[in-house]
Amino acid sequence: MASDTRSWLTRMDERLAPSMAKDHPNLPVVQEEGCYYYGTDGQTYLDFTSGIAVTNTGHRHPKVVEAIKNGADRFTHGPSGVIMYDSILTLADKLAEIMPGKIDCFFFGNSGTEAVEGALKLAKYVTERPAVISFTGGFHGRTFGAMGVSTSKSKYRKHMQTQMNAYQLPYANPDLSAEENVKELNKELDTLFDHQITPEEVACMIVEPILGEGGYIVPPAAWLQALKDRCEKHEILLIFDEVQTGFGRTGEWFASQKFAVEPDILAAAKGIASGMPLGVTAASKELMQKWPLGAHATTFGGNPIACEAGIATIDVLQEEKLPENAEKVGRYAREELEKLKEKHPTLGTIRGTGLMIGIEIINPQTGAADGGGLMEVLDLALEEGVLFYFCGNKTEVMRMIPPLIVTEEQIDDGLEKLDRALTRFESTS
Repeated sequence: MASDTRSWLTRMDERLAPSMAKDHPNLPVVQEEGCYYYGTDGQTYLDFTSGIAVTNTGHRHPKVVEAIKNGADRFTHGPSGVIMYDSILTLADKLAEIMPGKIDCFFFGNSGTEAVEGALKLAKYVTERPAVISFTGGFHGRTFGAMGVSTSKSKYRKHMQTQMNAYQLPYANPDLSAEENVKELNKELDTLFDHQITPEEVACMIVEPILGEGGYIVPPAAWLQALKDRCEKHEILLIFDEVQTGFGRTGEWFASQKFAVEPDILAAAKGIASGMPLGVTAASKELMQKWPLGAHATTFGGNPIACEAGIATIDVLQEEKLPENAEKVGRYAREELEKLKEKHPTLGTIRGTGLMIGIEIINPQTGAADGGGLMEVLDLALEEGVLFYFCGNKTEVMRMIPPLIVTEEQIDDGLEKLDRALTRFESTS
């Protein structure tokens, strides 16, 4: 097994672009199951990343695997429109039942980025307006349109100047009250509309209802409602990027339901099909009908096997009550992390909702964000047998996003491993 690990790492360096293969931690694995990865080193690793919030039903859930196998017995490819098949229609029916508000019509793509691109194109097409407003710290994808509204890290845009007509405003500040956040938002919008662009030129505002890659910041519901109110006032479409917050992650099907704020357009992916490549741009039928043939298209989007996996994913989430489990176990995890914080001075703010939890790593002497320290903690945690991931502008926030099947016992196991990792880190700092 050790020789396999060395061989894999050598082949990776030779054959894969660094932009693809140099993420953290490059753990060579031979299998995944439930909440676990099995390494080429013979070790078992507790996974608190879910493939970056994708395998909400757990790795290789039997019902999802069976659906993929059965789907492959009938189709491997569409393309939708040239032919039509039941899985894409059944998935659309199931999505219509769980989506917020009036959203009931869908365009399927392959990823979260494509879902966002579709949302932006839909908004611009139906409003015939040129501009977009996004929010500092947001991450919406890597293609030029999505990147043009992403500001979680400047390095993602380096040498990649985009022609997207986008304006950025500050995201909600967790250190301010709900009332103060709403006041600041309206002030920023008034300034923007007075000095840079009129609201009549803005097609849409796009926002993550909970900031993901930008640091797992949970805004007040009143702040999101204020966004909705301003959009309605100026006939601007509101897009919620729920690529990371969707499919039970926050304790509800979608974060918009958690905050009781309904977007006009919703972009979703990641947890939609338990690891199969699938994304969706969603809106009301009334809005979608204004987006005619030729305005947008896809070859691989809505792949029949991916749609079968999406159907099974929704069934599992419903049958096993996984959104409810995310709420219950997530609350338990945050309580246990607050206890751990009393023991470890390097732990800063613990924030999140459901099983979307951010753990800030700080310098105990200064209270400043410690991105370098966080990467050391991640490595030590991996040595102890638990896998976390990072986020935040300074890479200072540890993402804790386990599969929604996770138990309180597995939370205890993972946090005991984190406890040991933090103790080792603090002993050498």
